Amino acid sequence: MERKILHLDMDAFYASVEQLDNPAYRGKPVIVGGDPSKRGVVSTCSYEAREFGVHSAMPLQEAFRKCPQGIFLPVRAKRYAEVSRQIMNILAEYSPLVEPLSLDEAFLDLTGSEGIFGPAVEIGKTIVRRIEKEIGLTASVGIAPNKFLAKLGSDLRKPKGFVVISPENVLEVLEDLPVGKLWGVGKRTEAILFQMGIRTIGMLRRYPLEKLIERLGEVGAHLHQLAHGRDDRPVVTDEAAKSIGHEMTFQEDTDDREFLTGVLLCLADQVARRLRQHQLKGRVIAVKIRDHAFKTITRQITLEQPTDFEETIYQVALNLAMQAQWGDGKVRLLGITVSGFEASQTQLALFEELESPTMVQLDKLHRTVDQLKNRFGEQAITKGTIIRMNQLMKD
Repeated sequence: MERKILHLDMDAFYASVEQLDNPAYRGKPVIVGGDPSKRGVVSTCSYEAREFGVHSAMPLQEAFRKCPQGIFLPVRAKRYAEVSRQIMNILAEYSPLVEPLSLDEAFLDLTGSEGIFGPAVEIGKTIVRRIEKEIGLTASVGIAPNKFLAKLGSDLRKPKGFVVISPENVLEVLEDLPVGKLWGVGKRTEAILFQMGIRTIGMLRRYPLEKLIERLGEVGAHLHQLAHGRDDRPVVTDEAAKSIGHEMTFQEDTDDREFLTGVLLCLADQVARRLRQHQLKGRVIAVKIRDHAFKTITRQITLEQPTDFEETIYQVALNLAMQAQWGDGKVRLLGITVSGFEASQTQLALFEELESPTMVQLDKLHRTVDQLKNRFGEQAITKGTIIRMNQLMKD
């Protein structure tokens, strides 16, 4: 049976929510990120602002130079999360297989839903209409036989795009698209492909596989599969996930050990928070390091006791990275994954019998911090090192 995967991506989500809540902002360049007189970056901007050359991740001061008439607004994380829940609730009505990627995008596997709700294309159209009618926002949709093509499709005609990619037209759709459209192709990989004379996905598809692997290793083989429109990854809900992880690809390869150590702390913090959100603890902690030559090293260890503490995850990950000597040369990607799940203990009396008083206090601290972040946003309370790392990565 041909899979029917839908990828939904909200249009300029944060800015659209601001325009929804304040009709006076509609049709005007809205830039979400904060005060342009201070250091920071654009989180999202409206399509009106994009006409001036403003885009996400641009320094706010540069955005102000390009669009001084823009309406600069702070990030309202709590409000965006509230609207996101409304959107995800609509999606869940049409499939139990919903994989959120962020507040404003998600995959749905509609393969088994067609017998109940009709063709996947009609389901997609119904979802878009409901979001616009019930919430007041617009979305772009891609429908395809796999996740890569569905996500690609949702990005091709934004805003309000609706693209269907089938096995019959997939090669035609991919042929002239730039290689930068492929997952995993950042600026560095794109530059290498350009040096090899590869500028479009069609050119990559026809390039000899053995030469791609010789130059790019496992990344080359992966890109070759995508260039043929092949991607067999299933849509996985958080509840069904076998592992929870985060990774970061750097704009420039680095061997700065202090910087890499700080990145590990940021990653451990994110992974631990997701574990606690889903009431999970993991025994297996793994570190992934990809170097400047695209060689990937993984190291993992199994703990005696499962954990959802970022302190434990960070220290174990740091030890693993140091044992691996941070790879061969400069690092371009760093990641942490936790697996081997067990449900978290939620009854305090039993927890206190199993753990030391110090661990109980630490557990209470983590959950208090989580509550504050859920209520006031991710930046309401965080570690000083993480604040510094976020600023370094912005710079």
